[in-house]
Amino acid sequence: MAANESNTTQKENSKTSTDPVRPVANFPPPIWDDRLLSLTVDYLVRELEAYAKAIDEPKEELRRLIINVNMDSNAKLCLINSVYRLGLRYMFREEIECQLDKLFKELNMEDYDQADLHTVSTNFQVFRQHGYKLSCDVFNKFKDHSSGKFKEYITADVRGMLSFYESTQLRIRGESILDEAIVFTEAHLVDVVDTLEGNLARQVRHALRSYFHRGMHIVEARLYFSNYEKECSTYDSLSKLANTHVNYLQQLHKEELRIFTDWEINVMEQLPEYIKPLYNILLNELTEVEKQLSREGRADRVYASKQAFQELAGGYLQEAEWRYHRHVPSFEEYLRNGLITSTYDVFIKSSLMVMGDIVCDKALAWYESRTNIEEAAKLLGRIYNDVTTYQFEGERAQQVESVHTYMKTFGVPENVAVNELKKMIENNWKDINEGCLKPTEVSMELLAPILNLSRMTDTIYRYNDRFTFPENTIVEYVTLLFIDSVPKY
Repeated sequence: MAANESNTTQKENSKTSTDPVRPVANFPPPIWDDRLLSLTVDYLVRELEAYAKAIDEPKEELRRLIINVNMDSNAKLCLINSVYRLGLRYMFREEIECQLDKLFKELNMEDYDQADLHTVSTNFQVFRQHGYKLSCDVFNKFKDHSSGKFKEYITADVRGMLSFYESTQLRIRGESILDEAIVFTEAHLVDVVDTLEGNLARQVRHALRSYFHRGMHIVEARLYFSNYEKECSTYDSLSKLANTHVNYLQQLHKEELRIFTDWEINVMEQLPEYIKPLYNILLNELTEVEKQLSREGRADRVYASKQAFQELAGGYLQEAEWRYHRHVPSFEEYLRNGLITSTYDVFIKSSLMVMGDIVCDKALAWYESRTNIEEAAKLLGRIYNDVTTYQFEGERAQQVESVHTYMKTFGVPENVAVNELKKMIENNWKDINEGCLKPTEVSMELLAPILNLSRMTDTIYRYNDRFTFPENTIVEYVTLLFIDSVPKY
């Protein structure tokens, strides 16, 4: 031990003034053991395939239920809601779409006059989650219009209140009744949660903690991470590639980032020795993927992903230069660059590489056009990260993030800046929700990477920085998703 400490001291003393100086953070030590080193999506797929044959018969039984013309419409919507929340919608996509089309066309708003809160809320959730714009006027009956407040009697219906609360998360801009509802339901659910027992108590606590429609349910998350439906092994490689490259870019010094804005093998000689092995691996992996996709006529997607990586390196370079020169940009200037450093473009473009023929030239052009839903998702990611981490990050580096650039630009104190940024987050969610309502510019399958990435951001950053400090919640999620076996029945 003494020898190691001596060697470390000698190395530190031998540094010259030209060596990169990095802000050092007091990050917690790794919490994962070696099990994750050998964990692959291929393994998960093999495990899941073992159950595929066993579910054939129950799957057909469920399909018959979904298309059953004699089932009550409210019961059918509850069934579709359960299928959605179990992450099984992909198995019955056409059947569900056909049933919802029929039910939405036959819908009569007067039918909701006698319905209870749970029924109305479940109907609203299902239609909105599948892109149908059911009017929020269905909730007007629960307001006392003389006082402008929600009727107190609905608080006795805890199950209905829970569904009502989840419905508020699907609101778009201009739906003031749902803006009021979220405040009302949060206040009253907190009051009653301690009086509940069993599954309902756990359900309410989970809803208050992580917002059902945004948090990834356990089966949905397995499918999201493993992309079980499409080319799992390729996605596994690309996911590792994207995650590794993004995380590594965050650790680089300004001059090293400048080199990474070019994606060519001829930059290898300019790189520091400790970077070369990793860069070589990344380059080789992407080259192999490019060869495979070129044979399939999809090389343009690799180019789009490369461009996104280079833009990200350029965005990080800009932030590094601001910090190096101790310059705090304007809020507008920071956000323009922040759309890039949110990393959304890299992850979304990487996912497009393995989405098959659905990503045609027209779809790729749509992604490149910087649509409203994309911009909202990028802003959501950037601001969410900043609002949650700015205090910790400020301990180790120049404060170049949303909170302090907002304070500087508008001359407001920290608490005002944070509150205004949180309002922006909610408005971005409303824009994302609206972008998923019919008629959509592209199919929902193409919107899914944007929506799911925003859901993951919400899960990680809503209450604290669960990325840097994953001990609460994220450890549990990862364990359930990747380490614990799928239950055998």
